[in-house]
Amino acid sequence: MRDSDKKAIRNWRRRGFYSERRLEKVLHENGYKAVRVPVSNPSLSPLPDIIARRDSDVYAFEVKNAGYYAYFPRQQINKLFEFLDQMVPIPEGQKHAVIVAHFGKKWIFQEMQWTNWKENTLLEQERLIKTDKGNFELSPGRNVEQAGNC
Repeated sequence: MRDSDKKAIRNWRRRGFYSERRLEKVLHENGYKAVRVPVSNPSLSPLPDIIARRDSDVYAFEVKNAGYYAYFPRQQINKLFEFLDQMVPIPEGQKHAVIVAHFGKKWIFQEMQWTNWKENTLLEQERLIKTDKGNFELSPGRNVEQAGNC
């Protein structure tokens, strides 16, 4: 592998780490208990990037740092649901699989639906675009841009 390729991979991983750490802080600021799951390489284990809890709800977050588009392969979304299904013994209504795109100062949160996972109808990949609105708010009464403006 060329040195330039190695450097590009290190920078790519560093950006992802930054977004995960930043989201962990944003979650804390919005009343969540959150922890980043440090996995050094892609794993087959069903582990999210961040696990969080607020009140009786549990959240599994997959985080991407992107310029304009963020792509989430079905395998990564499946891992969120598998983690929640296998490791969190509470009703489904209290478990949330959320994909998150970090576009510089803008965050987009998209909660995935349990019915799509159970019926095996998840798309091959989900795409979030910088102009999307998302369907998940961190804090009632605040929009995502206010809650995650970093």
